Amino acid sequence: MVANVDWFFISHRLCIAKETQKKGWNVVVACEDTGRREEIEKQGIRFIDFRFSRSGTSPLTEVGTLLGFLRLYKSVKPSVVHHITLKPVIYGSVIARHLNIKGVVNAISGLGYNFTGDRVSKVQRVMIKLMRYGFNRPNLTLIFQNADDQNVLMEFGVISSKNNIERIKGSGVDLELFHQSSFPDFGIIKILLPIRMLWDKGVKELREASEILRSSYQSRIQFILAGLADEDNKAGVPASYLNDWQDGNYVVWLGYQKDMVKVYQDSHIVVLPSYREGMPKTLIEACAIGRAIITTDAIGCRECVDEGENGLKVPVYSVQPLADAIEKLVLNPNLIKEMGNKSRIKAVEEFDVVTVIKNHLRIYSELL
Repeated sequence: MVANVDWFFISHRLCIAKETQKKGWNVVVACEDTGRREEIEKQGIRFIDFRFSRSGTSPLTEVGTLLGFLRLYKSVKPSVVHHITLKPVIYGSVIARHLNIKGVVNAISGLGYNFTGDRVSKVQRVMIKLMRYGFNRPNLTLIFQNADDQNVLMEFGVISSKNNIERIKGSGVDLELFHQSSFPDFGIIKILLPIRMLWDKGVKELREASEILRSSYQSRIQFILAGLADEDNKAGVPASYLNDWQDGNYVVWLGYQKDMVKVYQDSHIVVLPSYREGMPKTLIEACAIGRAIITTDAIGCRECVDEGENGLKVPVYSVQPLADAIEKLVLNPNLIKEMGNKSRIKAVEEFDVVTVIKNHLRIYSELL
């Protein structure tokens, strides 16, 4: 299993790796060690510190990344490789085809920066060519989290008739760990943005919406930002921007939080004004905890909200409609509670991690 960094793997795929190991597979995880490899190794899983530039486009650097995948796969000699995030999907598939690795699983959890909006670039064209080559083989399964990403790759001619297609709604959520929780006191309504701080997640739009609401609601609501400033990412929001926004009262930036259950529990509304997602884990977790959601009618986000039932959807890039949606819920605490209950029901019916794990184990076995 190959991902970009350890913390992302732990958050999104460790539960699958643990169960796969229990079922008798020899699981190897390769990703960058940012200090959390022990959390993976204590499960009896072999860990390889595998580093590559997540957003680099220098030809020399990218050739080096390809060679890194070549050395990795020659060393491990896997029967099946599971690529997680777009760069491992692209480069790993190329090398897996070159080495005739028996089975490939490509998790398309969103198409990333180069496919957001109307971006067309040389980088995107190279990515498409590499995918066409890497995917053009039998015994390759593509896991999509939403129909839109699948349709985009079909339009680009990336998906081969030889490929198996699976639809799994995100990485799932542990319904026992993320159990439905009562709301905190409604004296101050807390609006949580639980993300890596990227522009494409709608950070700018939320800041502008918060400023619209400030004069009327400064003493009644609080915006909580929970997530790191991922300044290595092209779309990363600088820490200086977040520090300038927060004041410790109306807006609070917590930074990275390891225990997200407590963070969700201390909120009333979860907001994600993203431009595009695969299937946002933050919204799946918000559903499980039982929180009202405000998000955009964007790819990936829209699947997490039944409009007017467990949340509200606003147009992508919008500011005033986002402020209006927040205001609507702030003025109606009973609606927040009703939406929270419906979010939990949706999580139970659609996002249970037990089902996600079973589907992955089936896919691995079929590839052998």
